[in-house]
Amino acid sequence: MSAAPRPDPYAPRGLWRGLESGAAILLAAMWAAPLVYAVWAAIHPAEFTTRFVLSAPLTLDNFARAWAAAPFARYFLNTFVLVTLILICQLCLGTLAAYALARRPFFGRDVAFALILVQLMVMPDALIVENYRTLAAVNLVDTIPAIALPYVASAFGIFLLRQAFKQVPRELDEAARVEGAGPLQILLKVYVPLARPTYIAYGLVSVSYHWNNFLWPLIVTNSVEARPLTVGLAVFSSTDQGVDWAVICAATLMTSGPLLVAFLLFQRQFVQSFMRAGLK
Repeated sequence: MSAAPRPDPYAPRGLWRGLESGAAILLAAMWAAPLVYAVWAAIHPAEFTTRFVLSAPLTLDNFARAWAAAPFARYFLNTFVLVTLILICQLCLGTLAAYALARRPFFGRDVAFALILVQLMVMPDALIVENYRTLAAVNLVDTIPAIALPYVASAFGIFLLRQAFKQVPRELDEAARVEGAGPLQILLKVYVPLARPTYIAYGLVSVSYHWNNFLWPLIVTNSVEARPLTVGLAVFSSTDQGVDWAVICAATLMTSGPLLVAFLLFQRQFVQSFMRAGLK
C-alpha cells in the first residue's frame, strides 16, 4: 500500500497571504473609487457625470468654470500663507523643544515630556470655544493668524523630532563640543541635518492636515480675505450655488492636486522617517 500524502505545511500560510492580498486590493479599490470618479467627472461634460461611456468626449472646461466661479486664486494664497506660517512655527518650536528633551538635562524633563504626550490625547475640537473666546478678546477673528495660532506648537512634532534626535550618536555631539561648537551650533549643524527625513515627513503631515483642515477655519473666518481652500470649496459647492458635480469635482482636484504631487515626490522619506521613529 502506498503511503498517504503528507499535508503541505505551507498551504495555510499561502492561503492566508492570498486573503491578505485580496483584502489589500479591496481596500485600495475602495480608497481609489472616489478619486477615480472625481477625475472622470472633472474631464467630461456634465451629462456624463453619471454615465460611464468610454467614448464620452474629454474637456477641460470644468476647470475653467470652477476657477472663474469662485476666487480660488485668493483661496490658494491664503492657504499657502497659512500652512507655511504654521509649518515654520512648528519646526522652530518643535526643534528647540525636542533638542532640550532629548539631549539637555534639566529638572522635570520627563514630567514635561509626559505633559506634551498628554496633549496628543486632547482633540483640538474640544478647545474650539475657548480658542475662539481668546482670539475674539485680542481682536484676531477673521484673520490668517487666528487660524494658525492654536497649532503653532505641535506635540506630535516634538515627539517625532525627539525620537529622531535621540538616535543621533552622542559621539558626534561630543566631537562638535571639542571643536568649540555651542549648543545652538550643535543643533543646527549636527542634529538638524541628520534628521532631514523626519523633517520632510513631518512637513508633509503638517501641510496636509492644515491644508485640509475645515472646522476651525470655518468658525474663525467670515470673509474671502482670510478664507482657506477648504472653506472656500464648501461655500462654492453649497446648494445655493447649484450642484454641478462636474465643476465641483474639478474644483476638488484643483485643491487636492498639490498635496498629491508633494506626497508622490517625498513618499520614500515619508515612510522611512516613521519606520525609524522607534521609542527610546
